[in-house]
Amino acid sequence: MNKENIISSGLLELYAMGLTSPEETLQVEESIKQYPEVKQELGAIEISLESYAQSYSKEPPAFIKDKIISQIKNNDNKNIQSDFYNTNSAKEPSVQKIYRIPLFLKFAAAAIIILLIGSIILNYSYYSKYKNATNELQVAQQKIKENQQANTTMKNELNVVSDKNALPVVLKGTPHAPDALAKIYWMKNTGEVYVDPTNLPATPEGKQYQLWAIIDGKPVSGGMITTEKGMYHIQKMKSFGNVQAFAITLEKAGGSPTPTMDQMYVIAKI
Repeated sequence: MNKENIISSGLLELYAMGLTSPEETLQVEESIKQYPEVKQELGAIEISLESYAQSYSKEPPAFIKDKIISQIKNNDNKNIQSDFYNTNSAKEPSVQKIYRIPLFLKFAAAAIIILLIGSIILNYSYYSKYKNATNELQVAQQKIKENQQANTTMKNELNVVSDKNALPVVLKGTPHAPDALAKIYWMKNTGEVYVDPTNLPATPEGKQYQLWAIIDGKPVSGGMITTEKGMYHIQKMKSFGNVQAFAITLEKAGGSPTPTMDQMYVIAKI
C-alpha cells in the first residue's frame, strides 16, 4: 500500500488509538519508517486526538487525589516488606500491564471512520456528476458544431442558387437510369461549376459519381462528386469556359480517366 492509501485509509487514526490488528500495526510502522509524510500525518493525528481528549477532561476532586496518594503509599510499604522477607526467594514474573482505551476515544474513532466513509461516498458522487456533466457538455458542443456546419453549407448553397450569374442546367436521366436527375449551376462570369446531386440514386459500395464536361466533342473530367453517408449537397467542381454539355457517370471510387458510357446516369446540353 502506498503512502496516499495509508493516509486516506483510516489506519493511522486507528493506530493512534491502539485499535489496529497486529498485521495493521506492522503495516503502519513500516510505512512510518519508509514515508516521512506518513510519520508527519500520524503526528498530526495524535496531536488532534490529544487536544480532543483534553477538551473533555476534568480535574478530579481533592479527596480523590488524597485517596490515590494514600493507596500508593500503602502499596509501596507492602512492597518493601515483601522484598525484605523474600530477598532469597525467586522473583515472580512481572505481570504485563493491560491498557484500556477510554470509551470516548472509541466513539471518536468510530466518528472519524464514519466521516471518512461519508467523505469518500460524497466525493465519488460529485465525481460521477462532474463526469456526466462533462460528457453532456461535449455532446452539446458537438451538436452545436454540426449545426454551425449545416448552417454554413446551407448559406453557401443559397448563395450559389440565388447568384444572378448562375445558369441552371438540369441533367436528366438516361435509359440506364431514367429516374435520375441532377442540376448544374454554371457561373457565366467566372466559369465556376457547381453540381447538385440530390436526386441521384445512392452509390453502391466502392463506386462514386464523376462529372464530365463535353468540350469540343471530348469529355473532360470535372471532378468526383461526394455522396458519403448519404450527404448530398451542392458542391463546387472544376471551372470550365466553353462547354457543350455536362454528364455524370458512375465510376469506381477515385474516378476514371475516361467515362464509362454504359454507366452514364444523367446528361444535358447547354
